[in-house]
Amino acid sequence: MMMEQEIRALAEAAKAASYQLAVLRTDVRNAALDAMADALTAHMNEILRENAEDVAEATSAGIRASYLDRLRLDESRVAAMAEGLRLTAALPDPLGREDYSVRRPNGLEIRRVRVPLGVIGMIYEARPNVTADAIGLCLKSGNAVLLRGGSDALRSNRAIADVLSRAAYAAGIPTGAIQLLTMKDRAAVDVMTHLTGLLDVIIPRGGAGLIRRIVESSTIPVIETGAGVCHIYVDRAADIGMALRIVENAKISRPSVCNAVETLLVHEDIAADFLPQMADLLGADGVELRGCSKTRTILSDIGMATEEDWSMEYGDLVLSIRVVQDMDAAISHINHYNTGHSETIVTNDIRAAHDFQQRVDASTVYVNASTRFTDGFEFGFGAEIGISTQKLHVRGPMGLTALTSTKYLVYGEGQVREAAPAPTGKSSA
Repeated sequence: MMMEQEIRALAEAAKAASYQLAVLRTDVRNAALDAMADALTAHMNEILRENAEDVAEATSAGIRASYLDRLRLDESRVAAMAEGLRLTAALPDPLGREDYSVRRPNGLEIRRVRVPLGVIGMIYEARPNVTADAIGLCLKSGNAVLLRGGSDALRSNRAIADVLSRAAYAAGIPTGAIQLLTMKDRAAVDVMTHLTGLLDVIIPRGGAGLIRRIVESSTIPVIETGAGVCHIYVDRAADIGMALRIVENAKISRPSVCNAVETLLVHEDIAADFLPQMADLLGADGVELRGCSKTRTILSDIGMATEEDWSMEYGDLVLSIRVVQDMDAAISHINHYNTGHSETIVTNDIRAAHDFQQRVDASTVYVNASTRFTDGFEFGFGAEIGISTQKLHVRGPMGLTALTSTKYLVYGEGQVREAAPAPTGKSSA
């Protein structure tokens, strides 16, 4: 009961701050983000010291290497967090933007403008950079935020949130707009997802298990993010060298993130040429390959892919491979097993490329590029609060506009709505 009261008090403080934040001038919000970026740089050693303790504890607990990579901060990652805040500050203000206006025959003037959502609840795992990204995007878009990071990153998240909140409040952000839950008890998540009337939306960011739990239990609207079973289809008309570079980048550069490729589909006409080269390349990087029966006739020393593999988000140096008869088979596989995240075709056939983009059901569909680009920073959003894999409200990398809703502003001159004429019972014909 004490924990529930504590969490509710934090949410109430965020709610109160949200009303002030919603009408705060653009220049104040921008100056606050710049001050927060400076504060991250100034307190980098403190943040890295706390992060090192989190990493050491996770290492001793036997956490897998790919997870440790998501958890670990260094000077370049903290610098990237600061740069993300500065880029977000430099972006156009999404608030007050008008996207509809009309003057009705009765003289009413109606305008639709963008407004903050209110208080955003963030529930996320491992990656402490999310703390900075979420705070920056929420403040820029006029929202207060209640954060609950993973217990493995508690020290890191607390250090980042403390540094950013002090800088933000000193720069004019309403006190209480930034809140972080610091209790490790998993029951805190259940309390948070039932703060109806205090939180306006919940955004979970992490593995499929976390997202499923939040979606199924929350009484607050949820934007699903993150789970990424991403595919690359190498078409019969692919440039082999290009395909090799794309597959290697999508699997190797950061295998733990949601935009890493998990399944490779290869047209049967080029499989015998492409797969041995790909196996040599990825084998040198320590990637475990699992293939269908056709794949294993070419790569006889790899493991058999099971039905479970096709829907698995490995988050690790593992890749499943299927040889397909044609692009129709590739698209059918993708639409059956994907999570709506990111998909790629490698081809020099422009018609095939366009067909693939039209028919594949995902938030982001690439032609001749790595899935690793599905990222708010890479899309010019400054940062992202997550990648939505659902279709309602927003889809894909979520930047500032995704954290707003709309409000209708109606101007009159004394108009009243007249009663409708009583029906006469006669046909209007």
